[in-house]
Amino acid sequence: MVSQLLVETPFESLRPPLKWAGGKRWLVPELEGIWAKHHHRRMVEPFVGGFSVPLGLRPQNAVLNDTNPHLMNFYQWLQKGVVIPPYFQMENDEKLYYANRERFNELIAKGEHMSGEAACLFYFLNRTGYNGLCRFNKKGFYNVPFGRYKNINYIRDFRDYQAALVDWDLRIGDFQDLSLQSGDFIYADPPYDVPFTSYSAGGFSWEDQLRLAKWLAQHDGPVLLSNQATPRVTKLYRKLGFRLRFFRAPRRIACTGNRAPAREVLAMKNI
Repeated sequence: MVSQLLVETPFESLRPPLKWAGGKRWLVPELEGIWAKHHHRRMVEPFVGGFSVPLGLRPQNAVLNDTNPHLMNFYQWLQKGVVIPPYFQMENDEKLYYANRERFNELIAKGEHMSGEAACLFYFLNRTGYNGLCRFNKKGFYNVPFGRYKNINYIRDFRDYQAALVDWDLRIGDFQDLSLQSGDFIYADPPYDVPFTSYSAGGFSWEDQLRLAKWLAQHDGPVLLSNQATPRVTKLYRKLGFRLRFFRAPRRIACTGNRAPAREVLAMKNI
């Protein structure tokens, strides 16, 4: 399933391989101007999510982390140059979707969720499920419903990503468990400070937002944070000495059906 061939591919041609709720591909052009002054530094992203920022900024050295082991398992296989075999069915079909979702949850129950098969299933479920959601119930089982797409372009051969990811350190865990180096460039995009934050088991509470803000404020290198610009988020980062910039961000997922642009903040320190 995994090829050892290292393919030389223009980095700029690589797109994020997953659909991802709250992805920051739209923000990359704004971040590029900031990153250009710090590109010699190691980049640390504690909530890597949909991979838009590292693929957009192209750091030479990076530590990319997330608490979601299923997401990071897929990226670890991406780093190996995974090729999804031809016998593995990928069709925009509701019956196939739920059969594969059941198989994925079987692997979770067996403790085999870090396997190559699990990575293939995660990719299929992500591309075929509802609107880029990645959601698990209290028992840790994937419960995203079938999506309603007309057409889906699936990828089977991910060897083009191997050269790009070869020097990136992929981690799984809480952001505070990361060992930072003096001068690291941190970009943090945690779950939004809104009620709907169940992208992973356990969620991300306001207490977690406070922990993150204090952890970022203590770092001596450049720090960027993006989040929804709720009153308490803006108050928190102003109080900690961050400089704030506001944006109208595209809203692709809303439980109410509201797709109006959301007000988002970019908090900066040591930039």
